[in-house]
Amino acid sequence: MQNDNSKFKIIRCLGVDWGEKRIGLALGDNETKLATPYKTVSGIEEIKKIVKEEKIDMVVAGKPLRMADTGCQISDVPAERDRMSDEFLDFLSKLKSQLDIPVETIDERLTSKAADALPGNKKEKAGRDEIAAMLILQNYLDKKQCESANKC
Repeated sequence: MQNDNSKFKIIRCLGVDWGEKRIGLALGDNETKLATPYKTVSGIEEIKKIVKEEKIDMVVAGKPLRMADTGCQISDVPAERDRMSDEFLDFLSKLKSQLDIPVETIDERLTSKAADALPGNKKEKAGRDEIAAMLILQNYLDKKQCESANKC
């Protein structure tokens, strides 16, 4: 009898918290289902280098949505364009075109506030952007685990 785990492929993920000045990163995978803060970078070239060095299989970027977004489209502006800044959409487009791996997005509302609220000495804990990236990636991993167990 063949072990079911022989077909399991570990997928290494890079979580991304995009900001105009800094980009927070986190690492995780579908085996441990845990995201951890990694580092803060300033651009796509650094992300490309990390993807190669860390053997990343996919990227999960947080979509910057406004708190008032409910999923209802009121204007003639496409919903995605209405909710996200042009700068983020430009970043996302460049990221997708420069990487040979999947790039997915997930709602990132309140991740920076949650990062600030975590206990610990600010000098000792990971930076706000890295923790926000960790929360983005952890939300994604939790969602995928829930979906695979058909419990959502």
